[in-house]
Amino acid sequence: MTLRERAEGFAYRAAWRLVCRMPERLAYGAFDQVAHLMYRRGGRSVEQLRTNYATVRPELSVAELDQLVLEGLSSYLRYWCDAFRLPRETPDTLVERIRLTGHSAEAQAVLDRGEPLILFLGHLGNWDHCGAWATHHFAPVTTVAERLKPESVFDAFVEFRESLGMRILPLTGGDNVYPQLRQAISAGGFVPLLADRDLSRTGVEVDLCGHRSRAAIGPALLSMQTGAALFPLAVTYEPIPGRAAHRVVARFGPRVTASGVGSVRAQVGEMTQQCMDSLGETIRERTQDWHMMQRVFLTGSDSSRVAQ
Repeated sequence: MTLRERAEGFAYRAAWRLVCRMPERLAYGAFDQVAHLMYRRGGRSVEQLRTNYATVRPELSVAELDQLVLEGLSSYLRYWCDAFRLPRETPDTLVERIRLTGHSAEAQAVLDRGEPLILFLGHLGNWDHCGAWATHHFAPVTTVAERLKPESVFDAFVEFRESLGMRILPLTGGDNVYPQLRQAISAGGFVPLLADRDLSRTGVEVDLCGHRSRAAIGPALLSMQTGAALFPLAVTYEPIPGRAAHRVVARFGPRVTASGVGSVRAQVGEMTQQCMDSLGETIRERTQDWHMMQRVFLTGSDSSRVAQ
């Protein structure tokens, strides 16, 4: 570990402890100020967010797009404030901070029957809050996390989430996660997976809000191979009257099933597209809660990189 990584790790841990102790309004106000600073400074991540937003919302004027980008950064920093303050939450307060909509009762019925459940998530809202809530009130979570630097911070976040009862599998740097996910599902597990961006380059090309992108095939493939139920889940925010913190809204899309027609690859592609269609509706409606600061849409030669 380099000296810079050690310093960054120390800074993150110190901020974590400080934000946990701050009054709610002060903490969220401070993170909102950081969002405004990011907006003024710009940079590669902010410009990529702007590009992604402009792609899914082409009807917006320049001024409207600017405002949406600022709202998106505020939502993104709210997510981080939520993450730092998660140790303050209890099973009871987690319930107060979440509202389920859509086909949630059908998903709950699957778990009540002791059957496994897979969720196809996008980079929307606060999925970490949903995971913490689900472990106490839905079913214990097994999921995959992208390994980020500094390593000490990643390890601290994993350790904390596991202290809540979640099982976190690193995407890289460890054992192959796919067999471990299959094992969890075979035991009746609950497996939510971020899948609206392909990190492995083994994904499938899909349509998102009228534009080509690539999504991970893991949720659909696991569902086909294990028979586990698959639901798309879109997570957004809504204000809580009189509070600086926001409520998480978890919208379950309709259950996605294989058609039984064509190759496994073709059916996985169809299932993944159904999940992306469901997420796309929310991305259009609540674009500011889509925290996608990486390139996601295919252009030029990138469009030809379709997994065979």
